[in-house]
Amino acid sequence: MSSSVIAFLGTGNMNGAILRGLLAAGHPAGQIRATTRSAESASALAADTGVEARPAGQDESANAWAVDGADVVVLGVKPVGIAALAAQIAPLLAPHTVVVSVAAAITLATLEAALPAGQPVVRSMPNTPLQLGAGVVGISRGTSADDAAVATASAVFSDSGEVFEVPESQIDALSAVSGSGPAYAFYLAEAMADGGVALGLDRELALRLASATIAGGGAMLSQPGADPVALRRAVTSPNGTTERAIKTFDQLGVREAIAAGEKAAAERATALSIELA
Repeated sequence: MSSSVIAFLGTGNMNGAILRGLLAAGHPAGQIRATTRSAESASALAADTGVEARPAGQDESANAWAVDGADVVVLGVKPVGIAALAAQIAPLLAPHTVVVSVAAAITLATLEAALPAGQPVVRSMPNTPLQLGAGVVGISRGTSADDAAVATASAVFSDSGEVFEVPESQIDALSAVSGSGPAYAFYLAEAMADGGVALGLDRELALRLASATIAGGGAMLSQPGADPVALRRAVTSPNGTTERAIKTFDQLGVREAIAAGEKAAAERATALSIELA
Protein backbone atom coordinates (compact mmCIF):
# COMPACT_ATOMS: atom_id res chain seq x y z
CA MET A 1 0.00 0.00 0.00
CA SER A 2 2.94 2.35 0.63
CA SER A 3 3.55 2.62 -3.12
CA SER A 4 -0.08 3.39 -3.94
CA VAL A 5 -1.09 6.87 -5.01
CA ILE A 6 -4.19 7.89 -3.06
CA ALA A 7 -6.37 10.88 -3.91
CA PHE A 8 -8.72 12.37 -1.33
CA LEU A 9 -11.46 14.46 -2.91
CA GLY A 10 -12.76 16.44 0.02
CA THR A 11 -10.90 16.57 3.31
CA GLY A 12 -13.53 17.12 5.98
CA ASN A 13 -13.41 15.42 9.36
CA MET A 14 -13.71 11.86 8.06
CA ASN A 15 -11.46 12.04 5.00
CA GLY A 16 -9.00 14.14 6.97
CA ALA A 17 -8.85 11.50 9.70
CA ILE A 18 -8.31 8.72 7.17
CA LEU A 19 -5.53 10.72 5.50
CA ARG A 20 -3.78 11.35 8.82
CA GLY A 21 -4.12 7.69 9.75
CA LEU A 22 -2.27 6.71 6.59
CA LEU A 23 0.49 9.22 7.27
CA ALA A 24 0.84 8.01 10.87
CA ALA A 25 1.27 4.47 9.55
CA GLY A 26 4.12 5.57 7.32
CA HIS A 27 2.44 6.13 3.96
CA PRO A 28 4.58 8.70 2.12
CA ALA A 29 3.04 12.17 1.98
CA GLY A 30 4.26 12.42 -1.60
CA GLN A 31 1.98 9.51 -2.55
CA ILE A 32 -1.13 11.32 -1.32
CA ARG A 33 -3.01 14.13 -3.04
CA ALA A 34 -5.97 16.06 -1.69
CA THR A 35 -8.52 18.58 -2.80
CA THR A 36 -10.33 20.99 -0.53
CA ARG A 37 -12.99 23.69 -0.83
CA SER A 38 -10.77 26.73 -0.52
CA ALA A 39 -7.20 27.87 -1.01
CA GLU A 40 -6.99 28.57 2.71
CA SER A 41 -7.96 25.03 3.69
CA ALA A 42 -5.58 23.60 1.06
CA SER A 43 -2.70 25.63 2.47
CA ALA A 44 -3.57 24.65 6.03
CA LEU A 45 -3.73 20.94 5.16
CA ALA A 46 -0.41 21.08 3.31
CA ALA A 47 1.26 22.87 6.20
CA ASP A 48 -0.15 20.42 8.74
CA THR A 49 0.51 17.17 6.89
CA GLY A 50 3.02 17.77 4.11
CA VAL A 51 0.46 16.51 1.59
CA GLU A 52 0.00 18.55 -1.58
CA ALA A 53 -3.53 19.94 -1.70
CA ARG A 54 -5.40 22.07 -4.20
CA PRO A 55 -8.69 23.96 -3.83
CA ALA A 56 -11.36 22.29 -5.96
CA GLY A 57 -13.77 25.03 -5.00
CA GLN A 58 -11.61 27.59 -6.79
CA ASP A 59 -9.57 25.54 -9.26
CA GLU A 60 -11.56 23.53 -11.81
CA SER A 61 -8.52 21.40 -12.62
CA ALA A 62 -7.86 20.36 -9.00
CA ASN A 63 -9.84 17.11 -9.02
CA ALA A 64 -8.38 16.13 -12.40
CA TRP A 65 -4.88 16.68 -11.02
CA ALA A 66 -5.66 14.60 -7.93
CA VAL A 67 -7.04 11.53 -9.71
CA ASP A 68 -4.46 11.47 -12.53
CA GLY A 69 -2.63 8.16 -12.10
CA ALA A 70 -4.19 7.48 -8.69
CA ASP A 71 -4.58 3.89 -7.53
CA VAL A 72 -7.33 4.82 -5.06
CA VAL A 73 -9.73 7.77 -5.09
CA VAL A 74 -11.60 8.47 -1.86
CA LEU A 75 -14.77 10.51 -2.32
CA GLY A 76 -15.44 12.52 0.82
CA VAL A 77 -17.73 15.40 -0.13
CA LYS A 78 -21.29 15.76 1.15
CA PRO A 79 -23.63 12.95 0.02
CA VAL A 80 -25.71 15.27 -2.15
CA GLY A 81 -22.63 16.03 -4.25
CA ILE A 82 -21.16 12.54 -4.58
CA ALA A 83 -22.86 11.47 -7.85
CA ALA A 84 -21.90 14.72 -9.59
CA LEU A 85 -18.31 14.40 -8.38
CA ALA A 86 -18.13 10.79 -9.58
CA ALA A 87 -19.45 11.83 -13.00
CA GLN A 88 -16.90 14.67 -13.16
CA ILE A 89 -13.90 12.41 -12.60
CA ALA A 90 -15.25 9.42 -14.56
CA PRO A 91 -13.41 10.18 -17.85
CA LEU A 92 -10.15 10.70 -15.97
CA LEU A 93 -9.90 7.42 -14.07
CA ALA A 94 -7.60 4.56 -14.96
CA PRO A 95 -9.48 1.26 -15.32
CA HIS A 96 -7.74 -0.19 -12.25
CA THR A 97 -8.41 2.79 -9.97
CA VAL A 98 -10.48 1.80 -6.94
CA VAL A 99 -13.13 4.41 -6.12
CA VAL A 100 -14.07 4.46 -2.44
CA SER A 101 -17.01 6.47 -1.11
CA VAL A 102 -17.29 7.48 2.54
CA ALA A 103 -20.63 9.22 1.93
CA ALA A 104 -23.60 7.96 3.90
CA ALA A 105 -26.70 6.77 2.02
CA ILE A 106 -25.15 6.79 -1.46
CA THR A 107 -25.66 3.34 -2.96
CA LEU A 108 -23.26 1.35 -5.08
CA ALA A 109 -25.77 1.52 -7.92
CA THR A 110 -25.73 5.33 -7.81
CA LEU A 111 -21.94 5.40 -7.83
CA GLU A 112 -21.60 2.83 -10.58
CA ALA A 113 -24.11 4.63 -12.77
CA ALA A 114 -21.91 7.75 -12.64
CA LEU A 115 -18.63 5.90 -13.33
CA PRO A 116 -17.28 3.94 -16.28
CA ALA A 117 -18.52 0.39 -16.69
CA GLY A 118 -16.22 -2.02 -14.90
CA GLN A 119 -14.74 0.58 -12.53
CA PRO A 120 -13.97 -1.02 -9.14
CA VAL A 121 -16.16 0.70 -6.54
CA VAL A 122 -16.30 0.20 -2.78
CA ARG A 123 -18.83 1.81 -0.47
CA SER A 124 -17.69 2.45 3.09
CA MET A 125 -19.33 3.35 6.39
CA PRO A 126 -16.75 4.64 8.89
CA ASN A 127 -17.54 6.01 12.35
CA THR A 128 -16.06 8.99 14.17
CA PRO A 129 -13.62 7.16 16.54
CA LEU A 130 -11.63 6.58 13.35
CA GLN A 131 -10.27 10.07 14.07
CA LEU A 132 -8.45 8.55 17.07
CA GLY A 133 -7.36 5.37 15.33
CA ALA A 134 -10.14 3.42 17.06
CA GLY A 135 -12.76 3.36 14.34
CA VAL A 136 -15.02 0.73 12.87
CA VAL A 137 -15.40 0.73 9.10
CA GLY A 138 -17.91 -1.30 7.14
CA ILE A 139 -17.27 -1.80 3.44
CA SER A 140 -19.35 -3.25 0.59
CA ARG A 141 -17.96 -4.13 -2.81
CA GLY A 142 -19.48 -3.09 -6.11
CA THR A 143 -20.13 -5.43 -9.00
CA SER A 144 -16.65 -4.94 -10.50
CA ALA A 145 -14.63 -4.88 -7.27
CA ASP A 146 -12.66 -8.11 -6.92
CA ASP A 147 -10.78 -9.32 -3.84
CA ALA A 148 -7.72 -7.27 -4.78
CA ALA A 149 -9.81 -4.09 -5.02
CA VAL A 150 -11.44 -4.80 -1.66
CA ALA A 151 -8.02 -5.39 -0.09
CA THR A 152 -6.79 -2.09 -1.53
CA ALA A 153 -9.81 -0.24 -0.15
CA SER A 154 -9.48 -1.94 3.24
CA ALA A 155 -5.83 -0.89 3.48
CA VAL A 156 -6.88 2.76 3.28
CA PHE A 157 -8.79 2.34 6.56
CA SER A 158 -6.97 -0.41 8.40
CA ASP A 159 -4.54 1.92 10.15
CA SER A 160 -7.43 3.92 11.61
CA GLY A 161 -9.70 1.12 12.80
CA GLU A 162 -11.16 -2.33 12.22
CA VAL A 163 -12.57 -3.05 8.78
CA PHE A 164 -15.51 -5.40 8.17
CA GLU A 165 -16.82 -6.37 4.74
CA VAL A 166 -20.59 -6.91 4.50
CA PRO A 167 -22.97 -7.15 1.53
CA GLU A 168 -24.60 -3.83 0.73
CA SER A 169 -27.92 -5.24 1.92
CA GLN A 170 -26.45 -5.18 5.44
CA ILE A 171 -24.70 -1.81 5.33
CA ASP A 172 -27.65 0.04 6.90
CA ALA A 173 -27.75 -2.48 9.75
CA LEU A 174 -24.01 -2.06 10.25
CA SER A 175 -24.49 1.70 10.25
CA ALA A 176 -27.20 1.40 12.90
CA VAL A 177 -24.79 -0.47 15.20
CA SER A 178 -21.38 1.10 14.55
CA GLY A 179 -21.98 4.20 12.44
CA SER A 180 -24.46 5.71 14.87
CA GLY A 181 -23.09 3.68 17.78
CA PRO A 182 -20.65 6.27 19.19
CA ALA A 183 -23.66 8.56 19.78
CA TYR A 184 -25.29 5.79 21.81
CA ALA A 185 -22.21 5.61 24.04
CA PHE A 186 -22.24 9.39 24.46
CA TYR A 187 -25.97 9.26 25.22
CA LEU A 188 -25.31 6.65 27.90
CA ALA A 189 -22.61 8.85 29.42
CA GLU A 190 -25.09 11.75 29.50
CA ALA A 191 -27.71 9.57 31.18
CA MET A 192 -25.23 8.23 33.73
CA ALA A 193 -24.14 11.77 34.59
CA ASP A 194 -27.76 12.91 34.94
CA GLY A 195 -28.36 10.01 37.30
CA GLY A 196 -25.32 10.97 39.34
CA VAL A 197 -26.58 14.56 39.64
CA ALA A 198 -29.95 13.24 40.82
CA LEU A 199 -28.05 11.32 43.51
CA GLY A 200 -26.38 14.54 44.70
CA LEU A 201 -23.12 14.68 42.74
CA ASP A 202 -21.79 17.90 41.27
CA ARG A 203 -22.54 17.92 37.50
CA GLU A 204 -18.93 18.39 36.41
CA LEU A 205 -17.83 15.52 38.62
CA ALA A 206 -20.71 13.33 37.42
CA LEU A 207 -19.79 14.00 33.77
CA ARG A 208 -16.14 13.19 34.38
CA LEU A 209 -17.02 10.00 36.22
CA ALA A 210 -19.43 8.86 33.51
CA SER A 211 -17.13 9.75 30.61
CA ALA A 212 -14.07 8.08 32.15
CA THR A 213 -16.11 4.99 32.95
CA ILE A 214 -17.45 4.66 29.40
CA ALA A 215 -13.92 5.16 28.03
CA GLY A 216 -12.49 2.56 30.41
CA GLY A 217 -15.19 0.05 29.56
CA GLY A 218 -14.51 0.59 25.87
CA ALA A 219 -10.79 -0.01 26.44
CA MET A 220 -11.60 -3.33 28.12
CA LEU A 221 -13.87 -4.31 25.23
CA SER A 222 -11.09 -3.53 22.76
CA GLN A 223 -8.84 -6.26 24.16
CA PRO A 224 -8.46 -9.40 22.00
CA GLY A 225 -11.19 -11.92 22.72
CA ALA A 226 -13.18 -9.56 24.94
CA ASP A 227 -16.77 -10.72 25.52
CA PRO A 228 -19.25 -8.06 26.71
CA VAL A 229 -21.43 -10.67 28.41
CA ALA A 230 -18.50 -12.11 30.36
CA LEU A 231 -17.21 -8.65 31.28
CA ARG A 232 -20.66 -7.61 32.53
CA ARG A 233 -21.05 -10.77 34.58
CA ALA A 234 -17.63 -10.27 36.14
CA VAL A 235 -18.83 -6.96 37.60
CA THR A 236 -22.29 -8.22 38.56
CA SER A 237 -22.10 -9.97 41.92
CA PRO A 238 -25.19 -11.95 42.99
CA ASN A 239 -27.54 -9.79 45.07
CA GLY A 240 -25.16 -6.87 44.71
CA THR A 241 -25.60 -3.28 43.65
CA THR A 242 -24.76 -3.81 39.98
CA GLU A 243 -27.18 -6.70 39.69
CA ARG A 244 -29.93 -4.49 41.10
CA ALA A 245 -29.16 -1.84 38.47
CA ILE A 246 -29.12 -4.34 35.58
CA LYS A 247 -32.42 -5.87 36.71
CA THR A 248 -33.94 -2.40 36.79
CA PHE A 249 -32.70 -1.71 33.26
CA ASP A 250 -34.26 -4.98 32.10
CA GLN A 251 -37.55 -4.20 33.82
CA LEU A 252 -37.65 -0.82 32.08
CA GLY A 253 -36.93 -2.36 28.68
CA VAL A 254 -33.57 -0.70 28.06
CA ARG A 255 -32.35 -3.55 25.85
CA GLU A 256 -35.54 -3.44 23.77
CA ALA A 257 -35.32 0.34 23.49
CA ILE A 258 -31.78 0.12 22.10
CA ALA A 259 -32.83 -2.49 19.54
CA ALA A 260 -35.79 -0.31 18.52
CA GLY A 261 -33.49 2.68 18.13
CA GLU A 262 -31.13 0.71 15.90
CA LYS A 263 -34.06 -0.45 13.79
CA ALA A 264 -35.21 3.16 13.40
CA ALA A 265 -31.70 4.25 12.42
CA ALA A 266 -31.43 1.51 9.79
CA GLU A 267 -34.84 2.39 8.35
CA ARG A 268 -33.87 6.05 8.12
CA ALA A 269 -30.63 5.14 6.35
CA THR A 270 -32.59 3.14 3.79
CA ALA A 271 -35.00 6.04 3.28
CA LEU A 272 -32.10 8.48 2.77
CA SER A 273 -30.61 6.19 0.11
CA ILE A 274 -33.88 6.31 -1.77
CA GLU A 275 -34.10 10.10 -1.44
CA LEU A 276 -30.55 10.59 -2.73
CA ALA A 277 -30.73 8.02 -5.54
